This record gives sequence, structure tokens and C-alpha cells, in this order.
Amino acid sequence: MRVDILTVLPDLLESPLNTSILKRAQDKGLVEINLHNLRDYSTNKQKSVDDTPFGGGAGMVMQIQPIADCIEKLKNERTYDEIIYMTPDGETMKQGMVNTLSLKENIIILAGHYKGIDERIRELPAAILSDAIIRLIPGVINDETSALTDSFQDGLLAPPVYTRPEIYKGLAVPKILTEGNHKAIDVWREEKAIERTQERRPDLLD
Repeated sequence: MRVDILTVLPDLLESPLNTSILKRAQDKGLVEINLHNLRDYSTNKQKSVDDTPFGGGAGMVMQIQPIADCIEKLKNERTYDEIIYMTPDGETMKQGMVNTLSLKENIIILAGHYKGIDERIRELPAAILSDAIIRLIPGVINDETSALTDSFQDGLLAPPVYTRPEIYKGLAVPKILTEGNHKAIDVWREEKAIERTQERRPDLLD
């Protein structure tokens, strides 16, 4: 898979895109992530990519020219399955959407920045979306079933998880998890996932 991210703040994304799972995926050759600084496509001397809005009002608006030129250049080099614009008024990112995107070959992500809101906050969703997609590609995570049991895969939050020691300061791991009955454990986990979702994200059950 190839992911091209269009941004005005490439330095902000360098760190999250080159650590942990995303770094391993790139090192294995399973994914290629490219950051494109939209300022490189600006045609003015100041290399600015925003301007005041028509009709007046506070804040600045990203110009169409740098974005259009960058996308056109990339599309002339290869075919893209999706061009995704990260925006608060877009479709809510859900696990099913991410699952579908993980099967694509080439994706462009436009990390927008908006008038009145610090653009650094709006850049990070591009890294989050990339991580969510790439972790589902076979070979990225050693235990591939792990990604398939993450929160939201089945519309529920993940159940509680525990590891050694079995007892810590008087707090014990639920007995059912230590008895080796995997069918019973699966039932317990499903019940706990539903219970946790009802408590913390009841909207997911609507």
C-alpha cells in the first residue's frame, strides 16, 4: 500500500508516522508513506498556501491551487483508489470504513487546516487514519488476530485485558481467564465488551 499525505506541517507528522507499528510496516516494505508539503506547490514568493475568505470574516482559508496541483501531479504518476479529506464535517471514521481502506492500494489523505482553529490539532487525524489502516495489512502486526479484536471491529469496545502477575497487591485476574476454557473465555469477553460499551459508549449500541 502507498499512502500520500498532503499537509502544511510535515514536520508534525514525521514522528508519529515513523515510530512503532507504522515504522515496522515501512521497514518490512508493506507500506510506503509519503509526506507532501503543500508549500512546495505554492506559486507565490512567500510560499503561503492560505488567503482571506471571500465575503470577509475572521481567519484564513487554504487555497485551491497548491492542493489541486499536488493531487494532479500524484494522479499523473499512478492511479489512486481514494482521495480522503480530513474534516470535522465529514463522515465519521468507523472500523468498517478502515477495514475497507486497508484493502486499497494507493490512497491520498489531505490534512486540512481551518480558520479559527490551530492547524496542529487538525493535522494529527491523518496520522491516526494511517495507523488505523496500516495495522490491518497482513504482516504488519506479528499477531494478526490482535488487530481484528481491537475496539470497534464488531461495533463494541474491547473487553478488559490482563497480564502477569496473576495477583498484584491483592487484586487478582478474573479466574475464568486462568482456567484454559477458551469457549467460556470468549463468552466472558463478549459479555464484558457489551457491558463496557453500555457503560462508556452507549451510542455504539444504537
